Amino acid sequence: MNQPIVKEKILYIINPNSGTRYKGHLSDYLYHLTDKTFFDVEICTTRYKGEATKIVRQKMTEHYRYFVAVGGDGTINEIAKELINSDAVLGIIPLGSGNGLARHLRIPLIAKKAVEVINGRNVQSIDYGIINDLPFFCTCGVGFDALISEKFDQGSGRGLINYIKITLKEFFRYIPETYELTIDNQPVFKRKAFLITFANASEYGNNALIAPDAKVDDGKLDICIIAPFRLIQSIMIGIRLFTGNIGKSPSVSISRSSGTILKRDFEGTIHIDGETQRLGRTLEISLVPSGLKVILP
Repeated sequence: MNQPIVKEKILYIINPNSGTRYKGHLSDYLYHLTDKTFFDVEICTTRYKGEATKIVRQKMTEHYRYFVAVGGDGTINEIAKELINSDAVLGIIPLGSGNGLARHLRIPLIAKKAVEVINGRNVQSIDYGIINDLPFFCTCGVGFDALISEKFDQGSGRGLINYIKITLKEFFRYIPETYELTIDNQPVFKRKAFLITFANASEYGNNALIAPDAKVDDGKLDICIIAPFRLIQSIMIGIRLFTGNIGKSPSVSISRSSGTILKRDFEGTIHIDGETQRLGRTLEISLVPSGLKVILP
């Protein structure tokens, strides 16, 4: 006699403000597509930034095991940081502006196909990073990209076009900083940089491959340092960024590390999975291997 299937509780958490797509009928759509043979489905929509974290924290006490981020990298971060180092599992329906982690993990950007991945229940573990006790799952960093993330977050428009507009506007008035880095306890070195990115996954989003060879299961963070460059070089750097050849630029160096200490002259903005924070002069960046369970294709 066959044993009855024990259903798992699954919670979809929709961020209505992520990306540019209309989400009015999304709840019914996700419920209809999810395989109720295996899942007891609940769906909720967040009302403000940070609410997803509170919802997950509560539902974990109610024995929910599967949590699906319906949004972008920022939404994933809000949810995943409550799931790390536990038996809980993250699912992703990528509806953000960039969808960097989902693209790296080859999760379909079409909602129907992404739900099919959820129904497949193929759970694997990936690494995650930490910067000053704050978890990140895709990228974090300082410099120009942190500034752009801050400006993008403050603006009202979303999508790639708005991101490009902000980038062009800020490029001409940005002044690179000098950073002091200690990588894996090696001798300290100073470097003036346009930006420094610590990458668990390979891209920012929208196929912008800042660390093309990064892997989420290799126990290392890729460190991409872009030195200051002239305007005439920016087009080629941009082309290489979107063609997976950023490491071939003479202005770019990429290395790997399991732990880095970065010091700067002033406290300031950093970006964590596309969202911004203000942190102090000293930043400690490390990696936790296989610390998050994710449903993958």
